[in-house]
Order: sequence, then C-alpha cells, then structure tokens
Amino acid sequence: NVYEYADRFIEAADWIALQLTGEEKRNACTAGYKAMWDKRLGFPSKEFFKALHPRMENIVEEKMSTKIYPAGTKAGEITAEMAKLTGLRQGTAVAVGNVDAHVAVPAATVVDARKMVMIMGTSICHMFMENEKVYVEGMCGVVEDGILEGFYGYEAGQSAVGDIYAWFVNTCVPPEYFDEAKRKGIDIHALLAEKAQLLKPGESGLLALDWWNGNRSVLVDADLTGLLMGCTLNTKPEEIYRALIEATAFGTNKIIKSFEDKGLRIDELYGCGGLPKNKLLMQIFSDVTGKEILVAESRQASALGSAMFGAVAAGSKVGGYDNINDAAKNMARVKDESFKPNEDNHAIYKKLYAEYEILHDYFGKGANDVMKRLKAIKSSV
Repeated sequence: NVYEYADRFIEAADWIALQLTGEEKRNACTAGYKAMWDKRLGFPSKEFFKALHPRMENIVEEKMSTKIYPAGTKAGEITAEMAKLTGLRQGTAVAVGNVDAHVAVPAATVVDARKMVMIMGTSICHMFMENEKVYVEGMCGVVEDGILEGFYGYEAGQSAVGDIYAWFVNTCVPPEYFDEAKRKGIDIHALLAEKAQLLKPGESGLLALDWWNGNRSVLVDADLTGLLMGCTLNTKPEEIYRALIEATAFGTNKIIKSFEDKGLRIDELYGCGGLPKNKLLMQIFSDVTGKEILVAESRQASALGSAMFGAVAAGSKVGGYDNINDAAKNMARVKDESFKPNEDNHAIYKKLYAEYEILHDYFGKGANDVMKRLKAIKSSV
C-alpha cells in the first residue's frame, strides 16, 4: 500500500528545496546517480519499473517528474514561513539540490575536465569530469551534467578510508602510545603520523588491502574484507598505521589507473575534506600516484560549494554570479602548499603497488573467495 499512500517519491535534497521554496524542481545530480536518469534518454523504461513491481509501471509520471534541472538552477525563493524558521531573508534564492561530494568540486576551484577531486574523510569520493562518456570499470555512475553542466561527471569511491585509520586507533594501538600523545599535547593520529614519517616506503615489509568496509570501486563488492600481511613479532603500531594509509592510497591509484586505461587523462589531483590536514597521508597519496595534489583552502568544501551554487541561482543582478566559473574565480581557493611526489618513493611504491594489484585481483576477482567463505561461516555460527 506504500505506493498508493505516497503522494510523491522524491530525493531528500529535492524535498528540502521544495520545503524552502514551495517549488518542486528536481536536480540532475541525484536523478542521474541515484535514480538512473539520463539527460538524453530520461528514466528507465516503464517495462523496467514494471519488472520491479507491477504497480511501479507508471511511477515516473504518477509519483516523480520528467523535468530535471542542472546544478545552479534556481529552484525558487525562501518563503515567508521558511524565513521565520531558518532566519534567512524572505526571497533569498535557493538552488536546486545536489550531493555533498559532487557540490564540492567547484569549491576546490575545479570547473573543467581532466582534474580529479578527492573528497577525503571517513571514505573517499573521487569526482572527475570529461567531455565524453566512456565505460570505466567499477564507476559508481557517469551522468551528463551530473557535476557541472556541459560535462560528463564520473563518480568513483572507496567505502572506507578514515574509518580504517579510526578502527586501528580504537582497537589496536596500545595504551602507552596514548600516554605519549597526551604528554606531547597532540592527538593519537598526529603521534602515529610522526612515528610513521620516519619510515621509508617498504621498510616495514607490510602490505594491506583497503577493504575493511568492502570495495566500492573498482570491484563493487561489499562482501570483501580487509587484509594485512607481512606482520612479525617485531611489527610496530606506526608501521601498521602507515601500511593502512598506503593501502588506501593504492586503492585510489587503482581508480586512477582504471580511468587512464580507458584513455581518460587525469592531469591534476585535488583534495578536500578532513583528511588533507594529515600531511603524511597526503604525501603518501602523492608518492603512490606520482601526481601533485592541490588542497582546497576551505575545510568545508561541500558547504562552500552549496553557497556557490546558491550565488549562481541568485544571479549577478543581486550580488551573485551568472555561472559557476565566475563563482569559482571569486569564492574558491586552493592552498599555497601542495604535495609533490618524491620520485625515489614513487619508484618503491610502484613495486609495492604491483604486489597490491596481485592481491587485489586474487582475492577480489574470484580466484580465491576465502573472504566470502569466512563471512558465510561467521553468519552460520
């Protein structure tokens, strides 16, 4: 009975814009990446929805909308009721909804093709724009106008990154390390990074697969699990900490290679979010990928990106901007400091990455499904 009782099926971002303005205008980002909408073809066919459930055959016409708007389109203006609720001025322009990772792209100053933006936190979302649509293994989606109007927006990602480091700190680091961090007046991650900084690539003899929460790209398999190998009785916490950072960098490198293998050139990398404050991590990502990484000045890139699209929705006549390029020129910045690859480290990491790829394919592509068999045993006990 849910279908009959529901007035509309709507994305949360579009619902918020509807509440703020009283206008229903659905955005291309969530429609494309979440609801399989295509700018040229629209939503999937009636036959597709009917195969899911007979009642859903006409879901687009009855419960959704065929009118989809690109990022920066004005959804409407703040109503009097919402002005009282939010404290915003009545009549303030509201842009159509967007997704947190995608909206961060122009906030990192990226408004053209061949630049990858990494939104780095508990996980990583990899955003990339190109002028053509190409099938790339393991992408979470590619949507025309999905990130910025006029480009095909590619989305990839790693389902756990900062969460892996947090797991290690919360479960595996001995008390004396926390005591040392307290004496030094720094947090435990800073202490581990300080110690790991003294290690050379490959010195620990450790290698890990970054699948503590499954693999999003490129294998798209939530049933894969983490792997750490090379440990001995002499292995130290900072060695494992560094190996986990390296594993996540290898995962990002795998995604980059998947693009490049399809002829999609990535000229620059950009980082934003919470993780770029860890300079060791950023340097390792640069050393592994062999690419310079620029960092967004704003620690809140998603919020800034939302404001930028709001300014575009308002337009230049009322103090905003007429397009996202102008907004980026005036509102977005990157830090003066960037992270450039150390060629000696990169040479060693190429060797380690080759070993990572062997493990990646062996455990991730069906040669040995031990991770899934272990999960099956666990669930049966």
